[in-house]
Amino acid sequence: MPTYGTYARARDQLLEEYDSLDAGAPVRLGKRTSNLFRMRDAVASPGLDVSAFDGVLDVDQAGGTADVLGMTTYEHLVAATLPHGLMPLVVPQLKTITLGGAVTGLGIESSSFVSGCPHESVLDMDLLTGDGRVLTVTPDGDHADLFHGFPNSYGTLGYALRLRIELQPVLPYVELEHVRFHDRAEYFATVAEIAAHRRHAGRLVDFVDGVVFDTDELYLTLGRFVATAPYVSDYTGNEIYYRSIQHRRRDFLTVHDYIWRWDTDWFWCSRALGVQHRLVRPLVPRRLKRSDVYWRAVGFERRHGWKARYDRSRGRPDREAVIQDVEVPVDRAAEFLEVFEREIGISPVWMCPLRQREGSRRWDLYALDPSTTYVNFGFWSTVPLNPGEADGTHNRLIERLVSDLGGRKSLYSSAYYEEDEFWQTYGGDSYRVLKKEYDPDDRLLDLFSKCVRAR
Repeated sequence: MPTYGTYARARDQLLEEYDSLDAGAPVRLGKRTSNLFRMRDAVASPGLDVSAFDGVLDVDQAGGTADVLGMTTYEHLVAATLPHGLMPLVVPQLKTITLGGAVTGLGIESSSFVSGCPHESVLDMDLLTGDGRVLTVTPDGDHADLFHGFPNSYGTLGYALRLRIELQPVLPYVELEHVRFHDRAEYFATVAEIAAHRRHAGRLVDFVDGVVFDTDELYLTLGRFVATAPYVSDYTGNEIYYRSIQHRRRDFLTVHDYIWRWDTDWFWCSRALGVQHRLVRPLVPRRLKRSDVYWRAVGFERRHGWKARYDRSRGRPDREAVIQDVEVPVDRAAEFLEVFEREIGISPVWMCPLRQREGSRRWDLYALDPSTTYVNFGFWSTVPLNPGEADGTHNRLIERLVSDLGGRKSLYSSAYYEEDEFWQTYGGDSYRVLKKEYDPDDRLLDLFSKCVRAR
């Protein structure tokens, strides 16, 4: 377990390494894992060694906080907090997402209708800035502008080395209620009502997300902390969580298994790798049923393109990867889904409501209307390209649609915005001020270059 002393030594060593880089050399992190779906130019340098920044420095059970190193995965963070009866306010769905990555690149989960995004529970951070300083930033301190501009900057202003975050108390189990809807308007009206009052049918709701399987098959999953459970289900073996939603009205999971319910099958994306086949699944060890294993398999194909070449040899059309999370106001969500189903046709689609946390401040590079409930739609698949259609055609259609509906999309995957449109959407004026103050020599890429040009 790291200590404050080992952290200080690792921080000083990282500063020395950063200072030793050539001024024109590309700067990136030498991380073992990634949850980004952007193809980028090859980089010759191995990246800054940040392996020492994984671990939890302290869990303050009485104060409900944790002091955490920036490259700590949520898997490690949750393992450190649950024994104290605590968890982060928002835990993104995949085990290898890091706390620093979720804050600089945003994150969302079924508690986001109450607690917003991970950055909204940060109390203070130590950031390595582009100009080679390590600054402790707080909401009200000398560098409050950087504190509020860091979320959605994707490492283009600096890197989080340490973060102190709020935690919430938990009970041992989560009771799940899967509610089916046949009508989009009723579905999203119910989402808005729960987000406004945190109740459904008179009962308190702690977690809300949902899955859309078809035009008339939409589910809300309502989660509640409970002290006891008549049974617990296990979806880390042969059973598949998202399929249970369609045939179980009520279910119980341990709080640990609820947090990681989506990781075992990477939502439903493991089916593309054959892991859900009834003859294959029993042969796959539990330790390999996890998102980072699937990600390595997909990354291999992205690098080598063997399946794409095989499909072409069989006369099959090229396919465009449509891997996105987008957010639109809840009163426009039914419109989005109607067009998406008609023009894109990916199924299932994940749904998760989001509201800025009550009392939260403005976040300059991803500003939300605090009075509005948003709906996040997540979809991760490929669609065929018609003859003459360029790669990016469907993604660009989604970008325009989301913009027209008053929303925006997360930037962890490929983006196709024109530069002016991008900066209007993602706080360009604020970003330029921050870039000049904290990375005046442009040692780090700018946000457009990293997220759209994918350098």
